[in-house]
Amino acid sequence: MTHPAFTPPTPEATAAVDAAILSRHSMRAFLPTPVERAVIEDILRVASRAPSGTNTQPWQVHVLTGAAKTRLSERIMAVYDDPEELATHGEEYAYYPREWVSPFIDRRRKVGWDLYGLLGIAKGDKARMHDQHGRNYQFFDAPVGLMFTIDRVMQQGSWLDYGMFLQNIMVAARGRGLHTCPQAAFTQFHRVIAEELGLEPRQQLVCGMSLGYADPAAVENGLITEREPVAGFARFLDR
Repeated sequence: MTHPAFTPPTPEATAAVDAAILSRHSMRAFLPTPVERAVIEDILRVASRAPSGTNTQPWQVHVLTGAAKTRLSERIMAVYDDPEELATHGEEYAYYPREWVSPFIDRRRKVGWDLYGLLGIAKGDKARMHDQHGRNYQFFDAPVGLMFTIDRVMQQGSWLDYGMFLQNIMVAARGRGLHTCPQAAFTQFHRVIAEELGLEPRQQLVCGMSLGYADPAAVENGLITEREPVAGFARFLDR
């Protein structure tokens, strides 16, 4: 029986939401086309409707464009390209497991080699791998770079809330014809980022993100990662 206050969504509304979600995938090459500030603000406004425990809203967003974005990229790249200096930088939190097991390590390896395959990077070509990874710190040439921070007082639940906020940004971006690439790669350089952005000591870097219009001619943007079928990760219990 349908609740009297329930209004079924139209097929068009369902299709629009599904299209925004299903068309989202990480882009690694962007056009230089600017994104208007009003559009960025609108995306963040919509994304802020993400749920959070007791409405704590733990997210803080730092939007970089123009000279500010270039300056941060140059500072990070100066460290990234210096092996001795690079060795002194590390993540503040473990994004990935300390020990890899299947099936997770298998998926990780596959996406890496699929990307390198598209780019023609052979196994053992450490120089080209280094350069490709370094593209992260140039925001893959996207016109907008986002840095996300959280107050250090917040705990694991707030980080879960943060993930929903990040997903909202990426889906809202798709609804406006934009693409994104969420990037944990920035966490290694949290000290550089904190200094460049003038972060307060209580602010911890969560991740970065590239935002802009995807380059349709870039071969790497053709990488669509595989997903497990529902039967592979879901159990349905009815008795």
